[in-house]
Amino acid sequence: MKQKHIITKIHLIISVLIVIPAAFIYGFQPQLFLDISYKTIDERNFSKAIMGIYLAFSILWILGIFKRKFLSFALLSNVLFMIGLGLGRIISLILDGIPSIVYVIGIFGELLLGFYGLWVLNSKYYKKM
Repeated sequence: MKQKHIITKIHLIISVLIVIPAAFIYGFQPQLFLDISYKTIDERNFSKAIMGIYLAFSILWILGIFKRKFLSFALLSNVLFMIGLGLGRIISLILDGIPSIVYVIGIFGELLLGFYGLWVLNSKYYKKM
């Protein structure tokens, strides 16, 4: 893979490698890593919907990795997804308190990936592709 391809797509690859397992954990076994226990079917349904959103975005990012015509959509959706998650977690941190370490680490990872994606969208590497 050429350097410009690595620079423009590495965060999509990292996102897919994190978001797909997270989707299945949220959807089927959140208690493995998170302090979550479901009390209603609605909560389980909500988690499975989140799983579906995560998997759908991951598919778009995979398409962007392998097909040039999807790269712009993949990059923009990744930026919005990651910065949206990070900002939502910051709001929760302020209003609700400090979450488990997995979510605290997630804040930094999500914002890093999101802002890296913004940099890519404005970089010479992306414009040359």
